[in-house]
Amino acid sequence: MFPLYDDNQRIHGRPYVTYLLIATNAIIFVVEVIITGYFHNTAATNAMLENYGAIPYKVLEGDIPSVITSMFLHGGLAHLIGNMLFLFIFGDNIEDKFGRIKYLLIYIGWGIAAALAHSFVAVSVGGGEIPAIGASGAISGVLGAYLVLFPRAKIFTIVAAFFITTVRIPAIAYIPFWFILQVILGFIDQTGGVAYAAHIGGFLAGVLTGYVFKNVINRYGMVTPQVRYPRTDRQDVTNMQDMTIHTQPEVIKGSNFYEIIAEMPGLVDQSEIQANYDPNTQPEVIKGSNFYEIIAEMPGLVDQSEIQANYDPNTQSVRIFTSGSRKYDINVRISDIQDENIKIDQIKYLNGIVRIRISNQLS
Repeated sequence: MFPLYDDNQRIHGRPYVTYLLIATNAIIFVVEVIITGYFHNTAATNAMLENYGAIPYKVLEGDIPSVITSMFLHGGLAHLIGNMLFLFIFGDNIEDKFGRIKYLLIYIGWGIAAALAHSFVAVSVGGGEIPAIGASGAISGVLGAYLVLFPRAKIFTIVAAFFITTVRIPAIAYIPFWFILQVILGFIDQTGGVAYAAHIGGFLAGVLTGYVFKNVINRYGMVTPQVRYPRTDRQDVTNMQDMTIHTQPEVIKGSNFYEIIAEMPGLVDQSEIQANYDPNTQPEVIKGSNFYEIIAEMPGLVDQSEIQANYDPNTQSVRIFTSGSRKYDINVRISDIQDENIKIDQIKYLNGIVRIRISNQLS
């Protein structure tokens, strides 16, 4: 099975870190080919692996720099293309969820976890002096996090058996199948040329990271929207007049603060109340030439039939709310709309992300 792409939409723009990682791996591979004569120069190839590969016994002694350099080396064109394909398909959504800087740091962390797992196994079976290279350990971490964060996403896959066809496989089926395959092959071929233990270790690190992000760090709250403009219409959002987002509570915007006022009857005192801020769940407002598109995360809905939206010209805000068992109620105020005859053009929902498109006459 070869994945082609997924149906998981991004909400925070292009995945530049993923693109950068792919480009960096490709450029370094070209350098490898030049230096080693496409790996025909044995002395140059061995020197490269010794200097920049992750040698298991050295890794366990604390040689982390070699782990990082090894993550950008590949042993052949097929090795490179396979890894970069998986990174391209799954990495963009993880970057979109974590944010660019955190994603890059966590990606490297997954690579280190994968190298440690491989090193433990390699040393135990007598392969502690054989260098390991490749980005597959870190990319396995991407797959683990993707499984936790986007289990319902569909992976468009080429299946080649007695015939060749394409099928849509849910991530919750595709990725566990891949992982079980790594475990089986890892037991069968512990001293072969593929670091299956690195795949397993990176994947488990990714699952743990995704679980912590989803169930511990990630909270739903009231935040200020990101507003993205086309390149021909960029504006300084911080200087725009009153772009406050309102949910059911009232939000008061000061010169350098926000105050949220909400009714919560029945509590004993303030010790029962907790609050935190999560920039990853904020709705995004995209301004076009004659429309606005609001993008918000609303996980847990069945489909778009549960979502309703309407525009209130008096408050210049769009209310987005749900009618199913999972309740959401968000008001997004867009103060520079001048036309009172606003209409909701589209409501789309896919993999926990709702897109509301409204048309208007701009000032």
